[in-house]
Amino acid sequence: MSLRPAISTILAKATIEGAGVNLHRAFGFSKPKLFDPFLLFDDFRNENPEDYAGGFPWHPHRGIETITYVLNGIVEHSDSLGNTGNLGAGDVQWMTAGSGIMHQEMPKGNDKGQMHGFQLWANLPSNLKMTDPRYQDVESKEIPEIIDDDGTRVKIITGEFWGKRGPVDGIAADPLYLDIYVPAGVKKTFKIDTYRNTFAYVFDGAGYFADASSPRGVLLEKEVMGQELNIRDLSGNRTLVQFGTGDEIVVQAGEKGIRFLLVAGTPIQEPVAWHGPIVMNTAEELQQAFKELRNDTFIKPLDH
Repeated sequence: MSLRPAISTILAKATIEGAGVNLHRAFGFSKPKLFDPFLLFDDFRNENPEDYAGGFPWHPHRGIETITYVLNGIVEHSDSLGNTGNLGAGDVQWMTAGSGIMHQEMPKGNDKGQMHGFQLWANLPSNLKMTDPRYQDVESKEIPEIIDDDGTRVKIITGEFWGKRGPVDGIAADPLYLDIYVPAGVKKTFKIDTYRNTFAYVFDGAGYFADASSPRGVLLEKEVMGQELNIRDLSGNRTLVQFGTGDEIVVQAGEKGIRFLLVAGTPIQEPVAWHGPIVMNTAEELQQAFKELRNDTFIKPLDH
């Protein structure tokens, strides 16, 4: 067995997308080879409805898959094929955009106004760029959760882990997508395929990954005795850890435990031509996609 070293730690950066949705982006829109086959990772956790009410109105996608994981609140979605539905707490949607789809995602907070979730973009190889669009909507109850003797909890969204397999299947990148909680003070080793690009995204608690610096907190504005102060949240919240090669990841949980997403995928290793929501292999394919958007031929008949 060989330990996977942590080769970088990245603090997700605040940005605005859609119709004014405040979110934090861990990576995306630059250096697409760095996390191949993954292109973008967004953390859209918000406590204030004003920060997300505008949602993500109608927009196109082609050549990728989008993976939405909701923790709290509801995401109402609809598309150009007539599909509609709601993603609730713990639910996952894996959308294969393929040849092209128009869709919208409108977030609604829970009773506390919370809207929490994540979206990951995975690339499609050239032979599947123009495949038919496909949805996999998975309810929370369908996602297996394993609880180890030491209290470690692992939800398996996709891929195989500890003898269980996640409900999402048929994904080009053959990814592993886990939601992991390690209790306070516990040191845990997780085995990961050596040949998959792998990252962890810490979103609750704190901990240390072997050969990594301490997860950094996000700078928060808090009101103390009537004054706005910038203070450092030392939770490790919104820290992405990228790993090198090896087949084991070791994490030491802090005094409040640690919860993180662990994501791994097989690199596609193809050229990437990317503009906004369209990801192809060549500039010519990009130009063709935007030409089709202009002349209303972007959406293809199914089984084309």
